[in-house]
Amino acid sequence: MIKLHYMPPSGNSYKVRILLSLLKVPHETALVDGHKREHKSAKFLAMNPRGEVPVLEVDGVYLWDSAACLVYLARTFGGDTWLPAEPLQMAQVMQWVALAGNEIQFGLQYARRGVLQDRWTAGNLDQGHAISRVALNALEERLQKNDWLALGRPTIADIACFPYVETAPQAKIALENYPAIIKWIERCKALPGWATR
Repeated sequence: MIKLHYMPPSGNSYKVRILLSLLKVPHETALVDGHKREHKSAKFLAMNPRGEVPVLEVDGVYLWDSAACLVYLARTFGGDTWLPAEPLQMAQVMQWVALAGNEIQFGLQYARRGVLQDRWTAGNLDQGHAISRVALNALEERLQKNDWLALGRPTIADIACFPYVETAPQAKIALENYPAIIKWIERCKALPGWATR
């Protein structure tokens, strides 16, 4: 049995929820209460020593980090559609997953969290915005010529990048200067089975 331990506001949790929904994978869910800091409890840390969501529990094995969860779900339930086994195609997908875990995470996600929780100074927010622009410019350039980030079709590359790009305005980053990204967001949301927040 598969169980997703998640927090609803978490974009990283949302990535896994999207793929579970698209693939129609039967699963259970367990809400983790961030206000009570359940993700820092001994019980949760036994599942994920990083103390972060999501955690995907698969027959007693705990997968943590959204990228690991996406890889497992894509290869187990999606065949080659969402993450091909062929090395060159897989690498083309994974380079965008890496962008999601680096510039998007350390730019858009951290800036969003700082703005929403009102705990960043202006200098830190400027740095977050600068990192965010690196990611957004890479995405915009790619999406000006392609409907999807990799292989000409939706893959986990799109899912990995989506949540914090969609919420960029919450990080005080306007998307009006990124028209290809705006169209991509709409294409993603239009996929049958795409999970809503």
